[in-house]
Amino acid sequence: MIRKYPRKYGGLTSRVEGRLYSASMVLFVFLYHAMPLYADNSSALPQVAFIDSQIEAAWADANIEPVEQATDLEWCRRVYLDLIGRIPAVDEVLQYKNDSSRNKQSVLIDRLLGAEYSYEYAKHWSNVWTTILVGRDTDNRMIDRDGMRKYLQSAWESNIPYDQFVEELLTATGDNATREESTLFNGATNFLSGKLADGGLQATAKTAQIFLGLQVQCTQCHNHPFNSGVKQNQFWELNAFFRQTRALRRFDGGRRVAWIELVDEDFAGQGGDPNEAEIFYELRNGLVKVAYPVFVDGTEISRSGLLPGVLDDGTPYGVNRRRELATLIRSNPLFPKAVVNRVWAYFLGYGFIAPIDDFGAHNPPTHPALLDGLSQRFAEYSYDLKSLMRWIVLSRPYSLSSRMKARSTTDAPDSGEQPHFSRFYVRQMQPEQLYDSLLVATEADHSEAAGRQDRWLSQFVTAFGTDEGDSSTTFNGTIPQILMLFNGDLIQAATSLDQDGFLDQVVAANQTNRDKINALYVAALARWPSSSELRYANHVLLARKGQVKEALQDVWWALLNSNEFILNH
Repeated sequence: MIRKYPRKYGGLTSRVEGRLYSASMVLFVFLYHAMPLYADNSSALPQVAFIDSQIEAAWADANIEPVEQATDLEWCRRVYLDLIGRIPAVDEVLQYKNDSSRNKQSVLIDRLLGAEYSYEYAKHWSNVWTTILVGRDTDNRMIDRDGMRKYLQSAWESNIPYDQFVEELLTATGDNATREESTLFNGATNFLSGKLADGGLQATAKTAQIFLGLQVQCTQCHNHPFNSGVKQNQFWELNAFFRQTRALRRFDGGRRVAWIELVDEDFAGQGGDPNEAEIFYELRNGLVKVAYPVFVDGTEISRSGLLPGVLDDGTPYGVNRRRELATLIRSNPLFPKAVVNRVWAYFLGYGFIAPIDDFGAHNPPTHPALLDGLSQRFAEYSYDLKSLMRWIVLSRPYSLSSRMKARSTTDAPDSGEQPHFSRFYVRQMQPEQLYDSLLVATEADHSEAAGRQDRWLSQFVTAFGTDEGDSSTTFNGTIPQILMLFNGDLIQAATSLDQDGFLDQVVAANQTNRDKINALYVAALARWPSSSELRYANHVLLARKGQVKEALQDVWWALLNSNEFILNH
């Protein structure tokens, strides 16, 4: 049933750029509201006040004036996208709009991070972290993506502390895929199961990159060209921590790999002595050097390649190198900074360090005191990621408008300048966000569509073929991707008539044409149309010569393909 929406949104003014055509043309609509957000008590949180004070001080130092606050519904749409991975449904827009409390932002965030949205929150963040941990390569048979997501879904629903989460990933053993007859399933094994080829080069590089913010991949062959703190020997000393770990292929009775079992085994070393268990690497001048497990900060562990055990006389021996590595990573000062920088970049568009995983003296942070202070507070809160997210989304920089003003032209990180966070930086939705938002906007059957998600997302993947298995991770607006979106099955189904879907419900509702157009705008863009947009829609009605059903179909197709729909702004 379609609700009857109010014809006017009190106090709303807007400026619209765009053109609305009939069925053969595209609408690109940009709405810019001027309504300020409701006052909120978010500054009562000392962590939020700390963020605001640091950012405001940086604005003053740079002589930059921030833009105005985002409108109420702009912020609402933004926080739904960022926290649970989709735009708000019509009822959710109305519920937030009609909330007259002064702390409505805090209330909404508590709901989105609470039990009511627990499944959607975990689903979204399992998508985010699956991409971070194993990329988007669906052809790698050493990784079971369903197993990875199953583990992550459970971890995020239980709000596992981040340090425990990392330890589980680094020390996991067992089967990477679910099987009815197996009791060894551990989806966390998928982080390493596909990274142990060639002595674990990818395991070494990705562990340093993701959990410490250090790019060491190039140092397997030579010292880092820019970061004087990362040497070739450090790569191989870190690599030595993974030499007890093996990914064993298990077959389905034929020659097809059915699952991977990740195990720890004694490692005799390349010299054959398990008490030394050394590995060798070659310098660029041909000289061969030896490496033992030494952490990046210089901390050495036992050279033994034997797993822990006890001799007949009760003397303990051996070491589990991965467990030692997990302990060293968790106690390193870069550990909280790396994830704080990553999470900040996710919500604000840019990190304090760019790239987000390249810490070092060669690449100082833009806001060092804020990064240090926020990392310290995150650690003091037992590495609670929901608390970190709450602080960021309640902060002033997150609440700003995305509209560029003349006075903010110096804040242009997309041109290589330092980000000042004096406005919200517009960015593309992630493919998963776009997919789920299309389902929400069209009230599609999530269970039926779930099986098509990976196939749909695969159209956005570009594998680069590097040693690190890199791939693109966003809908980046290339012409083939735009054409696929415009003409793809999902859009065609969403805009078709006679499917008993959302559009059919709007068409059949006993409402005025204006109310029907209102319904389409709220469903797609989480806002009401401006007077100019209503005039454009009336032009479509005239062009269709009274064919209301087809005219609404044109408007709906244009809204779902507009920049305003596919952007997080």
